[in-house]
Amino acid sequence: MSTNLQNPIGFQFTEEMKGYLAAGETSFEDGYRKGEADGSYFMFHLIIKTEDLDGFLASSEHQAQAIGYVQGSLVGGRRPVLKGVFNLFVDTADLNRKEMRYRLFLEDSEGRPLTLSGFKSIQNNAGPDVWKDTTTLFTNLYRGHLQADQEAGAELFAAGILRIELPDFMHQLTTLRADAPTLPARLSAMERFGKFFFGALWETYAPSLMPKIGPFEREIPLYTTEGVRDAEITTHPFTTADRLGLSLLRFQRAPCDDVVVIIHGLTTSSDMFIMPEHYNLVQYLLDHGFTDVWTMDFRMSNRYPYNLHRNRYNMDDIALFDHPAAIATVRRAVGEGKRIHVICHCLGSVSFVMSLFGKAVTGIRSVIANSVSLTPRVPAWSKVKLAAGPFLCDYLLSVEYINPYWRREPGWSMGKLLGGLISFFHRECDSPECHMLSFMWGTGFPALYSHENLLDVTHRRGGDLYGGVSVHYYRHVRKMVQAGSTAVKFEPGDAKYQALPDNYFAYAADIETPVLFMTGQENHVFTDSNIVCHQRLEKIVPGRHQLHVFPGYGHQDVFMGKNVHVDIFPRLLQFLESQRN
Repeated sequence: MSTNLQNPIGFQFTEEMKGYLAAGETSFEDGYRKGEADGSYFMFHLIIKTEDLDGFLASSEHQAQAIGYVQGSLVGGRRPVLKGVFNLFVDTADLNRKEMRYRLFLEDSEGRPLTLSGFKSIQNNAGPDVWKDTTTLFTNLYRGHLQADQEAGAELFAAGILRIELPDFMHQLTTLRADAPTLPARLSAMERFGKFFFGALWETYAPSLMPKIGPFEREIPLYTTEGVRDAEITTHPFTTADRLGLSLLRFQRAPCDDVVVIIHGLTTSSDMFIMPEHYNLVQYLLDHGFTDVWTMDFRMSNRYPYNLHRNRYNMDDIALFDHPAAIATVRRAVGEGKRIHVICHCLGSVSFVMSLFGKAVTGIRSVIANSVSLTPRVPAWSKVKLAAGPFLCDYLLSVEYINPYWRREPGWSMGKLLGGLISFFHRECDSPECHMLSFMWGTGFPALYSHENLLDVTHRRGGDLYGGVSVHYYRHVRKMVQAGSTAVKFEPGDAKYQALPDNYFAYAADIETPVLFMTGQENHVFTDSNIVCHQRLEKIVPGRHQLHVFPGYGHQDVFMGKNVHVDIFPRLLQFLESQRN
């Protein structure tokens, strides 16, 4: 509401951003690079305008009109913006992150509707980044006219990055206009806008003291199954060939010819698929016709102690021993003639797809693999952590494992000191568990998910949902990254693994099981790994596998987010339904 009801003051400025988008790309960086290589230039020229400056400043959305045009070969030349909105410094679920958001409705030269959706991420990360943040627009171009809550299920036409060049920024400063009857009133309006703009930047980028630890009291029982209703729940233990005791949970509502097995990633467990605080994946599948669902807890699970001491397990062990034994256990229980579908995540996905493509497991009807599989790719800072982390933990710091709960542990320890140091650099929230998880996996503030995609209770219970982990698995990830982002055997000379191929693409042409490779567009853990995997397999077996990228999601929140039953699960269900026969 305006604070100047009698005479609202209009305010406007002009903004021009330029860059590159590429059709068919889903990664912002890849879209920019491919667009630049192909000459797919894109720009917009906008007048950002509000009829009521004080109302604009006082509202939480800080929303104004965006009037102007876009230009690029992707849209058929210069096209007018039919309707546009701009939001300045919108608060997010991160304590120190704001966004500038753009949503432009237009039509291409043939009259087909398009939506440009872009955001600038205003966040104080390590190093000087205020100029980069305020001048870089991560841009998606969609088919149709879409609101924000429709994007996850929409068709992404193109992606890329637009930027403000310095001369254009200097010109932009000269376009600030206040529509007031007198010079003092205009100057006062400019001052109020300036205080808001630079005040928001100071609030975000100013130095701050050590972040506080948010309180924690367990709200949801540890290892609970109360998130799944109206199903018979049974535990099915099994033993691997290398003598580890593991188990599966079975959630059965009725016999079903199509059985789904769900596999977690490193440091998590079955719990990530049966969380009671949201409409979880197991409940969703049971409610939508897949009435016999299993979750697997293998040696990476935080329900078992195997990660809580130094070990030399690698993903070949899981591919060779854990997954074949688990699938055999399921087959014995469900009987002959049942189709088995697998949904797998993170290093559970890497190891299962290795097991499938290494021919250690057979007879799988379909697979949905999230985030990463046969082509692990990680951000630059993650490469540094992969190179140094195992040595530092095993030989210098002498810690048995890395624990997201370290900073809350009573007493004194090297881990607690490390946890405090990590929290010093993570100001995005007051959860030390979240800070540690960003250190353990990926690059970002936070790295595994977007805070806005999670319920508050999910964020608070990170220490329960993710466990500690020994660091040897990181060595295998590093070897794969260094091997041209290719899943390879960790110890090719070890006779124990002779049944597996040295390179897991070796039998790719023979594997007839269709795979839906999925990932969040803002994946800061394994970046575009599954996009690249799908591209490589398309060259080997064109059309056999599928790819889906979910805008607005990262690595973990595609399963643990508050709206996944709307944004994510329908696409998974569509794929499973298509593989029923």
